[in-house]
Amino acid sequence: MPTVHQEIPTASHSGLPGGTLKELIDASLYMPFPFLSNPHESEVTAGVDAWLRAWGLTDDPAVADMIVRTRPAQLASYNSPTVGRDILQIVANQIAYQFVFDDRAEELGRRWPGRLLPMLCESIGILRDGQPPSTPLGAALTDLRRQVQERCTPAQAARWSWRSREYVHGLLYESVAQTHAVPISTGVCTTIRSLTAGVEPFYPLYEAAQSREVTAEEFYHPVMERLRRLSVDAAVWTADLFSAVKEQRAGGMINLALAHQRARQCSLPIAVRLAIRQINDTIREFEELYEEIESELSPAGVGYVEGMVGWIRGCYYWSRTVPRYADAAVAAVRS
Repeated sequence: MPTVHQEIPTASHSGLPGGTLKELIDASLYMPFPFLSNPHESEVTAGVDAWLRAWGLTDDPAVADMIVRTRPAQLASYNSPTVGRDILQIVANQIAYQFVFDDRAEELGRRWPGRLLPMLCESIGILRDGQPPSTPLGAALTDLRRQVQERCTPAQAARWSWRSREYVHGLLYESVAQTHAVPISTGVCTTIRSLTAGVEPFYPLYEAAQSREVTAEEFYHPVMERLRRLSVDAAVWTADLFSAVKEQRAGGMINLALAHQRARQCSLPIAVRLAIRQINDTIREFEELYEEIESELSPAGVGYVEGMVGWIRGCYYWSRTVPRYADAAVAAVRS
């Protein structure tokens, strides 16, 4: 059974801003899903550390420190509170891998865009064709692909590979946006953000976690398609609220709050309020559509949608406490 921690407060709905950015978010964000965590979190934390060491990804002290500050197993636990230990370990390994890969791609994309291409092409070759790796990151991805193929059906594994390739392509789009002289529009920003979020590659694992297959009628239902889109946006945009200060200081562009700030030429607190309004509307639409379709779903279909709920819930509770986004807890609200 998942664990409920009552000491972690949920977001209030008063809309009253607090003294810091984190307090503003907590006061205004609509979060109807209560906090849950997976009872296997501590074991999976050790498993992630061992997996990263095995592939040499934490040999660099800076990467090892980044993993400590991002707590990938904690994010997996909060996002996937009801799955078994085997699925949770894959989710946690993939989150850790994506943090390492994403930070490396961001560094290359900003400083040496041409050097980003071999890195991304290696990943596409592994994901699409099973090509042998040539770097430690590629070797880790190859092993992650093996884990998914051993646990998922061929169709689920194929969806995992496809969504993972979309994530890789998104990092190239982000690099183009970051190096372009003209600021990008909010719409372009959110399109790129939906790809760089890297959330949808996890959804086939929630298919695999069910005791029966999600039916084709359920999986391809238009409402289910919309739920997938809404859940990804709500999850990653919520993380954007807490990471806005960090991204602003680093010169980042692919962030919902910063996109609103550019579009309105306003202060960051005002931009965060605009982003929260957009997130709240997204979560409410998700709730309404889920209520509309839930009675038509099989238990496997319900479990699959609950995996989407997990990412909305988990990204909020993880973002508000993780050291990676600690700046939000000290940034004063002045608007």
